[in-house]
Amino acid sequence: MYRVKIITLFPNSFPGLLNTGVVGKALKKKIWSLKTIDPRKYSKGNYKKVDDTTAGGGPGMILKADVIGKSIDACYKNIKPKDSYPMIYLSPRGTPLTQSKAINFSKMKGINILCGRYEGIDQRILDFYPIEEISIGDYILAGGEIASQVLVESIVRLLPGTLGDMMSASSETFSKDLLEYPQYTRPKKWKNLTIPDILLSGNHRNISEWRLKQSEKLTQKVRPDLWKNYKKSKTRKK
Repeated sequence: MYRVKIITLFPNSFPGLLNTGVVGKALKKKIWSLKTIDPRKYSKGNYKKVDDTTAGGGPGMILKADVIGKSIDACYKNIKPKDSYPMIYLSPRGTPLTQSKAINFSKMKGINILCGRYEGIDQRILDFYPIEEISIGDYILAGGEIASQVLVESIVRLLPGTLGDMMSASSETFSKDLLEYPQYTRPKKWKNLTIPDILLSGNHRNISEWRLKQSEKLTQKVRPDLWKNYKKSKTRKK
């Protein structure tokens, strides 16, 4: 079973959308498990304070190193080897989440996620623990809870048994550095727009060639960065 642990100040946010669709079914089938850890559990005092003012002055509050550190330690309690369960901090300054990253994470035994809030976490947490910072995009959210659900879904859908047809995962966007080709279904004609005849021909070889050309055309137009990688990979295979 793939194990997911999430450190969050809002444990009631989970499983959220992770309890729906194929990912939710996989959770019920015990393909993966989910546990939340509330840092307030490791805070002292009546108010269970988890944040404090920024050292040196500045707006907002920072999550405290001592509280978050204990939360991280709780994630790894009785877990060996620890490197099979990476700790991810969702942050706008992290490296972009990509399909290749999701694939790599899906091959591990599980993942730990730290959700930030307010102005972020004490830097000493990132200096002390082997934490990888990941971003789901160049924009700011109020916290890491929504981003963590994005990360988890991108991983869980790749686990064996989650998707009914694993060919779906191997042919979608970002597979082999190409965007996915256009898809159609019935009715054959809608608002004077029709399904391309080749898709109804029954000739699977011609259909495959058409889909590849469409993927290449779309990738070259919309994502020149992916197109560059695709061209390089084709050159290496020659």
